[in-house]
Amino acid sequence: MRQRKMRTHPMGERKMKVSIFGASGGTGSLLTERCLAAGYEVTALVRSPETFQFRERVRVIQGSVFDADAVRRAIFTGDEGADVVLSALGARSLKKEDVLERGVPLIVAAMRQTGVRRIIVLGSAGALSDSLKKQPAWRRWFVQKIVYNTFLKWAVASQISQWKTLSASGLDWTMVMPPMLLNSRARGKYRIDGEALPRGGSRIAREDVADFMMQQIGNPQWVGKGVYVAY
Repeated sequence: MRQRKMRTHPMGERKMKVSIFGASGGTGSLLTERCLAAGYEVTALVRSPETFQFRERVRVIQGSVFDADAVRRAIFTGDEGADVVLSALGARSLKKEDVLERGVPLIVAAMRQTGVRRIIVLGSAGALSDSLKKQPAWRRWFVQKIVYNTFLKWAVASQISQWKTLSASGLDWTMVMPPMLLNSRARGKYRIDGEALPRGGSRIAREDVADFMMQQIGNPQWVGKGVYVAY
């Protein structure tokens, strides 16, 4: 993975620049919080800055991920771009929203135009057809037929689209693919698998997912790959 040069401040401190999409959502707010705690310079693209809890502490770009110009400004300002892009975009309902189908290609295009290489995104365990291969047969049938093909069919379709876009992007991408996300406290322990969802893995706290995504900044292990995380 090609590393971008980080800013050097007057006291010799090197400060990483991070652009975050979906920063106002459940996982995105956790990523924003962690980036600020790490001392990174954060830029967030948000629709409603007035309700964004971190608006006083980050550089805010008001706009939509469907706006190519706003996306580009969130990734590149002045004479340099972000060192890493984090995305926690995704559907917020069971309806057909097309957030990933429309937004991720614009993020990829802006990164390619500006020379920004590293992107770490929140995905879903349903993004790949073989994600359930380590599960018992009854669970494979239930999750695929009832959950993925029925209740979450639009959300899963969006994740499949995100996977295809990233795979063809030529960028240094990583897609973190959890099962059901919980709004509970982090356990700090979870299983990681690069082939499929760990056997019996059905849920994980957003906090643990956010922590794992943060660990991928500067880590080449999962570049150009998807990785499953679950309890």
